[in-house]
Amino acid sequence: MHRFWKYNIDHVIFWTATVVFHMFTRSSLIAEAGIEQFFLEIIIRNGLLAIMIYANLLLLIPRLLVTKRITSYVAALLISIVGYILFKNLHDQYLHGYILQRPNQNFFQYSYYNFSIAIFYLTFSIALHLSKQWYFQREQLRRIALEKLTAELDYLKAQINPHFVFNSINTIYFQIDKENTTARETLSVFSELLRYQLYECNGDQIEIEKEVAYLKNYVSLQKLRRDEQYQISFRADSSLTGFSIAPLIIIPFVENAFKHVSHYPDRNEINIELTRRGDRFCLAVFNTKDQIIDSRKHEGIGLKNVQRRLTLLYPQRHILDFQDQDKTFRVLLELKIDV
Repeated sequence: MHRFWKYNIDHVIFWTATVVFHMFTRSSLIAEAGIEQFFLEIIIRNGLLAIMIYANLLLLIPRLLVTKRITSYVAALLISIVGYILFKNLHDQYLHGYILQRPNQNFFQYSYYNFSIAIFYLTFSIALHLSKQWYFQREQLRRIALEKLTAELDYLKAQINPHFVFNSINTIYFQIDKENTTARETLSVFSELLRYQLYECNGDQIEIEKEVAYLKNYVSLQKLRRDEQYQISFRADSSLTGFSIAPLIIIPFVENAFKHVSHYPDRNEINIELTRRGDRFCLAVFNTKDQIIDSRKHEGIGLKNVQRRLTLLYPQRHILDFQDQDKTFRVLLELKIDV
């Protein structure tokens, strides 16, 4: 059914049935007036119908009816119907009076018939249009409900009792020797990361200062896992204050850099830079990578998910660019922020 609507198969069936039926009912014209007049009748009548129908579907409904300008819509629709009747009357007068030489022909003789044809096809086309709109709205609601259910299930599966988690962390913290400050600091940073994800990210927006602090903690933990062969830098401008962004919209790009960073014996780099230019928040993430890495793997499920979130949360308000080279990978992101 989706393909039926998507590829306008309904239009094809509608016009095929309309033209074939009209050809059948007017087939007597071939013997009476010739094949040329027969096809002229088919082209003029259905061409005028198409102009009237698509003017209504593509212009009048979106620009007048949808915007609640009912009076203007009804007036414009009546004008299109009258236009169809007048032009079809003109052709009927030519066909029956001049070509077929029938007596007592006048310009308005076929007005009622042409009016009924116009009303029938307008009504039928509007019914098809409304059916199509209803189908797409139903599919959109179904998709939204499914995505919401999936998100809720994923969230529930990812949830661990927060009290249990933090009580366990506190227990481990006090079991670590006091002289082992590095282990204690690492556990403390890890605790802050969990606290941020569980308690701070429940809203639609988060202060940029909190998001930056979260990223700093994440990078500091990652640095502990790397030796001197890795050069990792994180820079956030002091201008990053006073606005909010969607929570956890940046971290997938940073995670991706650490996941796919190269493993050369001499030089491996990750550079993360957060800046602000007026009403634009800018993120640049650079990492070296192994040449054997497939770029499609580099742009994995995490990046696809965040691209989806950006499309939903920042429609027409973001720029995302991936620069994939032989040994390097760079992500550039711009978000239009509310200031």
